[in-house]
Amino acid sequence: MAEAVEKKATPNPEQWREQIGEHARSGMSVRRFCKERGIAEHLFFYWRKRLRSGQQPVRFALVERAAASPEPSAPAGLELMLTTGERLRIGAGVDAATLRTVVEVLRK
Repeated sequence: MAEAVEKKATPNPEQWREQIGEHARSGMSVRRFCKERGIAEHLFFYWRKRLRSGQQPVRFALVERAAASPEPSAPAGLELMLTTGERLRIGAGVDAATLRTVVEVLRK
């Protein structure tokens, strides 16, 4: 008598995008992140590469700051919201070369 084989649902690209984003925010190594979540490392790397290569250009949205509070203001900065929903906060004193490098990495 044949036994029924339980088939695991294959995560879709959006689920992988979420996993990869969680990893980026976790500060963990890929090995540890995958082990804790029961993900095969080779699949993680496969999907990360696949999603990066198929990504559309990074789009930025202007985010306006709230009205200034009566407290002494901190140096003005910039906040970029990525299409993934993540925010990139850039301080007023950032080095131009560093900012250029960050933007180039985000475009990949």
